[in-house]
Amino acid sequence: MSSTPAIASDRLTKAYGKKQVVNDLTFRVNAGEVYALVGPNGAGKTTVIRLVTGLAFPTSGSVSILGEDPHKRPAVRRRLGAVVEAPAAFYPYLTGRANLRLHAALAGGVKDARIEEVLALMELKHAADRRVGVYSLGMRQRLGVAAAVLTHPEVLILDEPASGMDPLSLHLVHGVLRKAAEEGTAVLLSTHHLDEVVAYCTRVAILEEGALIDEVNLYDRRDRYRLRPTSVADAVSLLEGQPFVRHVAARGSEIVFIPRAASDLAEVTRHLGEGGVGVLEMQRDVFDLRGYYRERVHSERARRTGTGTNGGLPRFPGEA
Repeated sequence: MSSTPAIASDRLTKAYGKKQVVNDLTFRVNAGEVYALVGPNGAGKTTVIRLVTGLAFPTSGSVSILGEDPHKRPAVRRRLGAVVEAPAAFYPYLTGRANLRLHAALAGGVKDARIEEVLALMELKHAADRRVGVYSLGMRQRLGVAAAVLTHPEVLILDEPASGMDPLSLHLVHGVLRKAAEEGTAVLLSTHHLDEVVAYCTRVAILEEGALIDEVNLYDRRDRYRLRPTSVADAVSLLEGQPFVRHVAARGSEIVFIPRAASDLAEVTRHLGEGGVGVLEMQRDVFDLRGYYRERVHSERARRTGTGTNGGLPRFPGEA
């Protein structure tokens, strides 16, 4: 695998007049990763997407796709699939299938069988011969994702791809993104669906006022377990340095650990038992990204304003 990141930004900054929308942003996305941009409205997520895809020019700093500057070498965008600013734009008087055929003709080298494949992938076969003008918002978004993956792109960039979708469609889109990453595509998306992205994103960038305030590695957190032993100190001592455990730490009356593989969970309990430590409870340690996000944004706003209030904390769909 190439050591060159599929997407890279270095001190990326965008200002409109005196208003800085993106501020000194540096991040990397490698092949096979799903990288999510999260943040409240106005945090700069869509502007970052536009800068990376070459649709907006940076005020300062740089961005690259597959090692190329999309502004100086726009040909690199042919290796990119994207949906920028929901809902995805299509000719409303053409059918879904006809719109995809137009995309295929512009891209070149796309067979009709691939068009049928992506229609089935996004469960749009039943609506393929209807005019897009009568599609619901969620259907247009699914068609947008179908168009973005049509050419098997090396890089996939999506701005709020699940906007306006019902839960089943949401699950469908996330499954497509997960599969694309497993096949080696680098995926960058902006989203408000924090609970869902925990299941498949590699890393999450938390943006506030155009700045990166935290980057959360979810890869290890998905494989993390918590265990309540009869003795925390003895459990940590027994598991530290064992080849079947990558990490172990105490957390109150529990230990938190990452096994080398899921099949090593039995080895963990067996080793503790042989060392005289009983296991009272063990379960996956589910990371609360929503709670962590709100805490980080609150802390950043308090630091910036010099106050301890949490007024104006962002809310997500479904929250009161």
